[in-house]
Parts: sequence; C-alpha cells; structure tokens
Amino acid sequence: MFMVLAREGHFGRAAVAYGVTQPTLSSAIRSLEESLGVQLVFRGARYQGLTPEGQQVLGHARRIVGEARALQDEMRQARHGVAGHLRIGVIPTALPRVARLTAPFLARNRAARVTVLSRSSVEIRDGIAAQDLDAGITYLEGAGLGRVDEVALWTERYRLVERGIEDAPLSWAEAAERPLGLLTPDMQNRHLINAHLAEAGAQVAPRVESNSTIALLSHVATGDWAAILAEALCEGFALPPGCVARPLHSPDAQHRVGLIVAHRPTHTPSLRALIAEARTVAE
Repeated sequence: MFMVLAREGHFGRAAVAYGVTQPTLSSAIRSLEESLGVQLVFRGARYQGLTPEGQQVLGHARRIVGEARALQDEMRQARHGVAGHLRIGVIPTALPRVARLTAPFLARNRAARVTVLSRSSVEIRDGIAAQDLDAGITYLEGAGLGRVDEVALWTERYRLVERGIEDAPLSWAEAAERPLGLLTPDMQNRHLINAHLAEAGAQVAPRVESNSTIALLSHVATGDWAAILAEALCEGFALPPGCVARPLHSPDAQHRVGLIVAHRPTHTPSLRALIAEARTVAE
C-alpha cells in the first residue's frame, strides 16, 4: 500500500488502485509508521509527499517486494517451469515488433504470461524503478534509464509516408518541405525526429500533432499531409490506399531499441528466460 501511495501521490487514488477503502489504506500507512517509529508521509489537508524517512523506506520496500516476487517465481519454476507473469512496457513505435520477442518467449515457456503495455520511454523508466513494470522495450540512448540491464533488439530507422507512387529514398531536408503531421513533443520519437530535421537545416512547425499514429495516417490519407514514422510502424500498419513509405537517408538517423530490466545481482526465472530470448532474437 505504501508503494502504491508513493506512486499515486494521493490517498484516494491509491486506495482505488489498491482496491481498498481510503480509511483502510490510511490506517495501514499509520500502522506502518508506528511499527517503524518514524513518520513516512507529510500530511495536511491532503497528501503532501514522503518525508526523508519515507523516501528511505520506499527504497527498502521496493527491494523487499522485488525479493518476494522473485521467491514466488522461483517456487513456480520448481513446480511448473518458467511460469511468471511479466508486465512489459513498450514505446509506441516498437509495438508492431514486440511479438518478435514475446511470441517465441511464450512458445518456449508455456506456463508464462505477459502483459504488454504502451508506455513512453519516461514511463517505462519510472515503472521499472517503481516495480510497476518488470521490463521495457525502449530507446537505449539518451533516455536517462538509470541502472538497468539491457539487450539491443533492433535499430530504429525512419520513413516519410505520403500519397503517391514514388517510393525512392529522399533526404530529411526534402521531407521537411512537406506539410508534416508529427507525433506530439512529449514523445521521445518526436525529440529524435526534431533533432534530425534540425541537422538538415529545417525548421518545422507541424500544424497536425498527435500521440496516435492512426490519427496521423488518417491525415496522410487525405493527400494533404505527410508523416515521418519509425520503420517498424510502417511495417506494422496497413498504409492508407495510395500511400507509400519512403526511406529517409542519413547515417546518423538511427537509434537502438532494446529490452531493459532493473539491474540486480539475480533476476527471476521468467526475466532470465526473457533476457535469454532477447539475445536470441536480437538483430
């Protein structure tokens, strides 16, 4: 309950997330404080954050919960083989390729389960730190990932999607001349695209932005817009009729995407199996 409260930053939301009433959660936190002999939460009219002692306890709590989950996973493996439930956060541009990893993992480990969640690179980093996620598929460069173990899976490259029949490669400067629809600025993919456009000497102020690739493609389908998308998205979605995905050429316009898990001396059996599978399927 304490970990959920720290994550939600609100007693009411934490109670809903944990599935108890707010008085039950508040009572449990006070009991924890009494048993430890320190105040963990600043309280006023509402939740005001963790005390320094609370921050220290949070680190211990995450390690304790991690060890408990590892123990459960080890015992399941003793009975059924790899049988854990893995929660994997995946950046949106990697979703079309995630089955390259999860499908063979599940085929090899029949008692295992996975939940794949679309998350930003920051949400993946924070989710792994808070143990809300067991693993992530994200960019391996420039995302401030913290202490993680990683396995590179593939290299992300980019394409310009537009109406037409010409599918020859073009430069980033040529792409910038199109009326572009781009992903929203809060997404790491957009940061990378902005950087490559800037390197080409282009200043782009898109009139259409969305955190949904489907929304961007719906604008492209009108014939009035173009979009710069990750190659994986162009492979994973059926492009609108009459549209092509043209490669954007630049040796620097590519970024490693890979599996990350929290750095620990040992991992659960299911995570060890996932890491091993990642090394097998990596390009």
